[in-house]
Amino acid sequence: MAAEGLPMVSPLEGLPPRVRIHEVGPRDGLQNEKAVVPVEVKSEFIHRLAEAGLGTIEATSFVHPKWVPQLADAERLYPLLGDLPRGTRLPVLVPNARGLDRALELGAREVAVFASATESFARANLNRTVDEALAMFEPVVARAREEKLTVRGYLSMCFGDPWEGPVPVAQVVRVCRALSDMGCDELSLGDTIGVATPGHVTALLSALHEAGLPAPRLAVHFHDTYGQALSNTLAALQHGVATVDASAGGLGGCPYAKSATGNLATEDLVWMLHGLGIETGVDLGRLCATSAWMAGQLGRPSPSRTVRALTGPSHKES
Repeated sequence: MAAEGLPMVSPLEGLPPRVRIHEVGPRDGLQNEKAVVPVEVKSEFIHRLAEAGLGTIEATSFVHPKWVPQLADAERLYPLLGDLPRGTRLPVLVPNARGLDRALELGAREVAVFASATESFARANLNRTVDEALAMFEPVVARAREEKLTVRGYLSMCFGDPWEGPVPVAQVVRVCRALSDMGCDELSLGDTIGVATPGHVTALLSALHEAGLPAPRLAVHFHDTYGQALSNTLAALQHGVATVDASAGGLGGCPYAKSATGNLATEDLVWMLHGLGIETGVDLGRLCATSAWMAGQLGRPSPSRTVRALTGPSHKES
């Protein structure tokens, strides 16, 4: 690691003292790879992320293999993760009742459902209207709560949609309220095509607060299509949000939104947070080494600027 491997700490007033990073690389990142990553590599990736200090790692999705063949090995992967450090959170995505059954059979304790704020994306992703999708999720969330699982509600297209354009704030608030009312513990606001700007982020968070959904119930999930992910994250932090989704090495995109680039890179997020004096529990050096290793497994360089800056152009683990 280079001498400049740590940022100078200069805190800003009014920010959370600690941020929980919800690492989505193993699920949201790898599901968008053209090649299927071997289950042993996925397991090692998750173990390395945990060793770097990430306490929440979204492991996989129990979606039908026909739709996401990259995650068809969920039943094989999850049992390989039983030796992770005590307290490591391993949420999984469950698209329907069958997915929840599969997750429960393996002992998962945290699940997520994936809704859309727009009709066009709900049709493209789930072949349902927004309300039909919510109706499908309601019994899934209810059963998960009966089993005492923690439930996260993802909401995609919160800021813009490739077919519909800018998404009205009131439309997003309505779907968020529905997910909350059915029992989701946390809502992750997704900028699926990366078009949000800080003012838009602030407007949505303010509207959600007025609707009875304060910042502690929320997470943000930004894509970096237009280079706005970090500035949008800072706007969310200033509004009190303390859970941020990110993907190691910037892996990921969206198979149903071709204009979407990768997620906010976890390393870029950690560099900013550490520079602001915000605790994350993450060892940036180990995280960069992990993402460089994963980039090598995928046969291409990491898009994370921080990984490139701290590990050099070869992306080979030392």
